[in-house]
Amino acid sequence: MALPCHETVVRDDLEEKWKFLGRGGFGCVYKARHKGLMFDVAIKLLNDDVRCSSSTLVPKEKELSKEVNHMDRASCEYVLRVYGFFEGIPPIDGFSMVKGIVMEYMDRGSLETLLEELSGPPPWPLAFRLAHEVALGMNFLHSRKLVHQDLKTSNVLLTDEFHAKLSDFGLSRVSISASNSNRETTGEEGGSYKYMPPEALLDISYVPSRAFDRYSYGIFLWSLFTGKEPYPNAQRDLVEHKVGKQGQRPPCNALKQETVEGLDDLVKLMNSCWDQEPSKRPTFKECLEVTEMVFLNHKDNVRGAVDQVLFSQNPDRIRSVPPSIPRQTPGRLLNTVCGLEPSESDDTVDGITARFSTQELDSGCNETMSDKDKAKFVDDNKFKLFEKVTKVTAIIAELGDMIHSELHTDIAVTPKPQEKMRILVGTILRSNVESVTAAFYNALKKHEPGLVKELDG
Repeated sequence: MALPCHETVVRDDLEEKWKFLGRGGFGCVYKARHKGLMFDVAIKLLNDDVRCSSSTLVPKEKELSKEVNHMDRASCEYVLRVYGFFEGIPPIDGFSMVKGIVMEYMDRGSLETLLEELSGPPPWPLAFRLAHEVALGMNFLHSRKLVHQDLKTSNVLLTDEFHAKLSDFGLSRVSISASNSNRETTGEEGGSYKYMPPEALLDISYVPSRAFDRYSYGIFLWSLFTGKEPYPNAQRDLVEHKVGKQGQRPPCNALKQETVEGLDDLVKLMNSCWDQEPSKRPTFKECLEVTEMVFLNHKDNVRGAVDQVLFSQNPDRIRSVPPSIPRQTPGRLLNTVCGLEPSESDDTVDGITARFSTQELDSGCNETMSDKDKAKFVDDNKFKLFEKVTKVTAIIAELGDMIHSELHTDIAVTPKPQEKMRILVGTILRSNVESVTAAFYNALKKHEPGLVKELDG
């Protein structure tokens, strides 16, 4: 149960061990465990007397109330939740009495961190969901007459299942419609210059509007889909010249060569969002018409995409061969156990090879269907397997300790058989180890022979 938004949290409410997470837009951010709620929270501390790691003074205390009020007004599924105020002396050297904001703690960090970990973009279905959820969050902000003014990958935080939540409202200002203009204005300039529109880069008297966020969303989409930072080596004066005066944007040639359904529509949207003319940039409601269509077309594949990311972060979710058995290709491992001479063409697996029982390996020696064919069968029929397999528990038991205990736990807490199969099959296929997929096929054939015969026919 969340705290009332304006409830005060004091030091005694939190455990003494705080962990520094980094510096946000207007303060230093720490992780601490709330004793009463029994879960971790993030605390952003604001204090005129404290300098963060960048040696930049944090702003005055009045900004605290503004940020909390903005977060309170923007409370929705796609915006980071605020629990209340912090007031006291934190257990950190250099602090005296300070105030701060107590917020949700996102264990997976930011989208920027994920892109760095993946060394590139996330799988397309997940990328499309993130693009849609960020647009949903931004549309909600604008419906509340708020301008975020600092939309970028580092300010999009991720839940355990990689859902997006907008964060860092330190630069947000209440939007006001001028009586003699249809432009919604805020009061101050802010944001990261690589995500700032040309009108903000060139005009020192520029008053940010909702068009600011629309431009930032276009740059955000480019970064999300390419996995790269825009203009990585460019200083502000160069960005001002190339982007502001010459109208240059990040290159899209690589994206245009992709053959993913719906990507062309999103690239067109991206180009519209970063149009040089603010009035031509689509509203977020208009953006949602495109992002929702693309996301729904790929929705069924999101679970597998999430599993792929989880596997890339923790490949030990499927157990590797114990030290007594060399890490080999499935063919070499099979030949070794069956007493056959290894082929010179066999290659060592740089990654994961599953552990098999003697019974499974013996049955594999007599199997006319190759591991490659079995893996292809599973991959070709994965969606039907999600829907039709009923003896999930028996198949999982058959695989035994080939599956890491964490994956067993994930499956155990998932109530629906279809979702259990999505987790299991998605993770197995993303392992790219044919022997693991072949073992799954053998278990499937043993416990669901009628289904295998139906799909094979």
